[in-house]
Amino acid sequence: MIVQSKSTTSESAFTLVEALVATAVVGIFFVALYTGLAQGFGIMNNAREDLRANQILVDKMEEMKLYRWDQLTSFGSTNSFIPTNFTEDYYPSGTNLAAQTTFSGSSSTNQNTNGNFRYYGTVLITNVSFTNTTYSTNIRQVTISVAWTNGAKTHRHEMTTYVSQYGMQKYIY
Repeated sequence: MIVQSKSTTSESAFTLVEALVATAVVGIFFVALYTGLAQGFGIMNNAREDLRANQILVDKMEEMKLYRWDQLTSFGSTNSFIPTNFTEDYYPSGTNLAAQTTFSGSSSTNQNTNGNFRYYGTVLITNVSFTNTTYSTNIRQVTISVAWTNGAKTHRHEMTTYVSQYGMQKYIY
C-alpha cells in the first residue's frame, strides 16, 4: 500500500501593518532627501549672491586706487567725481540679460521676473581722526557697502579701507 504524505506548504506574505510601516519609512526617506536637496540648492544660491556682493565690493575698492587725491577729497561736494550710490546687476543664469531685462522702478524690490538681482551700493569717504593731527589730514577712510533682498531677507556686505594722499595712487600719475 502506498501512502501519500500531505505536504503542508505555508504561504508567506506581508501583513497590512508591515506594508504600511515600509511605506512610511520610504516616505520619510524621500521627504528627507528632498529637504536635503532643497536646502543644498538654497545654500548654493546664497553663496553665489554673497560671492557676487564681494566681487562688487572688491571692484569698487580697486576703482578707488585710480582716483586722484583731489577727487577723493572733493567727495560729497557738488563737484564730486565719485558717485555716492551705484547699482550692479547679478544674472544667476550666467548670461548677461541686461538688454532683455526690465527692472521695476521701485527701490524696494530688486528681483525682476527673470529672477535676476540688483545690488544697491553706497560709497562713503570720511576724514579719519587719529591722535597725530598732522597726518590725519592726509588720509581718508573709504567705506563701500552693498545691499540686496532675496525673498523677505535683506543682506548687506561692507568693506572699509584707508587711502593716503601719498599712497598707492601716486604711482599712476
